[in-house]
Amino acid sequence: MDHQKGASAETPGGMGPAGSDAETRRSGRDLQRVCEETSKDAGKRPRDGTGILNRPMVLLLTASLGALGGFYLLAPVVPLYAATSGAGGVGAGLSTGAMMLGTVLTEFAVPALLRAHGYRTVTGLGLFLLGAPALLLPASASMPSLLGICLARGAGLGLVVVAGAALIAELVPADRRGEGLGLYGVAVGVPSIACLPLGLWLSEHVGYGPVFAAGAALSLLALAAVPGLPSRRARPQRHEEGHEGNGRTRRGPAVLRDGGIARPALVFALVTPAAGVLLTFLPLAAPGRSRDLVAVALLVQSCATPFARWAAGRYGDRHGSARLLAPAVLAAALGTAGLFWVDNPVAMIVGMGLFGAGYGMAQNATLALMFERAPESAYGQVSATWNLAYDAGLGVGAVGFGFLAGPVGYPAGFAVTAAVLLTALAPALYDRARHIPVRKHETRRHDPRQESDDLPPATGDTRPSARVSTPEP
Repeated sequence: MDHQKGASAETPGGMGPAGSDAETRRSGRDLQRVCEETSKDAGKRPRDGTGILNRPMVLLLTASLGALGGFYLLAPVVPLYAATSGAGGVGAGLSTGAMMLGTVLTEFAVPALLRAHGYRTVTGLGLFLLGAPALLLPASASMPSLLGICLARGAGLGLVVVAGAALIAELVPADRRGEGLGLYGVAVGVPSIACLPLGLWLSEHVGYGPVFAAGAALSLLALAAVPGLPSRRARPQRHEEGHEGNGRTRRGPAVLRDGGIARPALVFALVTPAAGVLLTFLPLAAPGRSRDLVAVALLVQSCATPFARWAAGRYGDRHGSARLLAPAVLAAALGTAGLFWVDNPVAMIVGMGLFGAGYGMAQNATLALMFERAPESAYGQVSATWNLAYDAGLGVGAVGFGFLAGPVGYPAGFAVTAAVLLTALAPALYDRARHIPVRKHETRRHDPRQESDDLPPATGDTRPSARVSTPEP
């Protein structure tokens, strides 16, 4: 023992067995210090979003602003146009359903289109299809022509949103992906703040024709940002490993059948029908009131959703997005249930605000979890899967509620929608239970000889739940 102590003290660099142990302990302390420092707001890097706003990111956000501006400006107006043209509530639901059907059918093909033609071409085509057909709406009062235009515009929307979300995942570092998706959520949510209520107001004061022209112009003008987007094609699928959350791995396209990806997608698919219901039928649910009250309620929801989406991204980067699934479902369900008293202005506005907050949290948390659990080569398919859940939910909700509201009325229909939304708690809670982080020092005693196994995650994930816990010797 004395010889070992002497060797440790006299040999430079701590040569010998004791010196090696001392060096191991020092390395362990250094590793722990680095992990702790990087886990505190990602190593003191700025979290205000400026570090990820490079030129391609800004151009993508600009194109998304135009695309979603054109979509949200017409989203409540086209169903109203269909209803007042003689098709009634069923026609209003079918118009939203047709657009979402076009979106869903196109989203199946987007990953292959991205691999064949790249982000620039796919985004440009999407903007054109979203904008140009809207110019034909004033001459399309018949339901077949109206539904055909909605299908074409839906295809454009599918191209833009899948390409945009996949490109965001590539442009943003992994340890800031939640924040990057939150920033993207703000960009695509800002148009809803202004354009949802503005579309209703304009349709009442200047007529449908100018609103349709303005919606087309927003999407077509965004084509100016397309030449600056990355032209590279999306990476082809390779035999990469995907994490399922229970430690098993899947390879290649099978990663999209991973339970860790399917559960957030299912949660989101159960939440989005409520959005389709409220967006389509809230203007019709209070026919005796001025549209100004509905416009205020939509404005509150539109403000709450992007803010909650951004805040959820920042929280998820630090603490894990799985924790947000159940609170998001509860908030959205309570807000929808509040619309049972749709004749009460306070209930309408508070309910829409609460729904918007839960909806925004669900958007960010589900998408962040799906990207986190998939290999990079599968980002296009993950984006398509999430957007399929989004758009299919919007369409199914609008069409289903159109048939439900006739027999039971709008208030009871909103209550049924809230009950359906609550079923998303089951996969949300199950996912949370499957992904509770376990700290190593809570499950076994620390052994310095195992220090080399306690490495920081290779994915750039620096959340506190993922950091190494190495007790001081």
